[in-house]
Amino acid sequence: MKFTGTDTYVATTDLRVAVNAAMTLQRPLLVKGEPGTGKTELARQVSTALNMPMIEWNIKSTTKAQQGLYEYDAVSRLRDSQLGDAKVNDVGNYIKKGKLWQAFAAPAQSVLLIDEIDKADIEFPNDLLQELDRMEFHVYETGETVRANHRPLIIITSNNEKELPDAFLRRCFFHYIQFPDIDTLRKIVAVHFPDIKDALLSTALTQFYEIRDTAGLKKKPSTSEVLDWLKLLLAEDLTPEDLKRDGANALPKLHGALLKNEQDVHLFERLAFMARSGR
Repeated sequence: MKFTGTDTYVATTDLRVAVNAAMTLQRPLLVKGEPGTGKTELARQVSTALNMPMIEWNIKSTTKAQQGLYEYDAVSRLRDSQLGDAKVNDVGNYIKKGKLWQAFAAPAQSVLLIDEIDKADIEFPNDLLQELDRMEFHVYETGETVRANHRPLIIITSNNEKELPDAFLRRCFFHYIQFPDIDTLRKIVAVHFPDIKDALLSTALTQFYEIRDTAGLKKKPSTSEVLDWLKLLLAEDLTPEDLKRDGANALPKLHGALLKNEQDVHLFERLAFMARSGR
């Protein structure tokens, strides 16, 4: 079983190689890249292409590794015991299965997405090492050992907000999604806007890459943001001539889709001021 991409997701050759290598090695695939380059979407497309169910674990700053295994609701059990509820005799009634348990218990191989792992505490990845290695964990409250029926294909994404531990990295196959070149981006756009006119697309993408390459930009616009921008250009029925910029008007049309902080907006405003001043 090989991942070759889908009709709705343009996967470069090296990305397809990375997914298939992780499956062959039976190791988690750690995917890094700029926000908006399709890391999360990759897992969904792999799930679709390989006909595997998708289990998604979205990580937050407060997420603990234990939550991925299971959570024991001792408070509810205490309350039920005070009320004389008979279900307190089975501690399993108070065990909530986590995403890892769900992936292990799935009747067929699944795709488990651990999304934005770098948001969690630095110890979070280390706390999952044994479970990801052995594909099993112990439930202390019930005394049972949960083992994977089928080893899930684990895809882990990171925006590089913090370094991940070396011990964790050793257990992963790593891939960095490079920002697409203009030819790849054209293919991506064609999936979403097959009827866009070439003249408009060429002008828009040229301007987009000029914006990305502007010195001093705090946040470069991403793939998802250029798609939003193109959607707006089409909705407004703008022409290539409408997109033309000069020194007096350095901000791109509908720039709110591309520039997401005041520092970058001010940067382009300063460029316009300098051009008007002849500096």
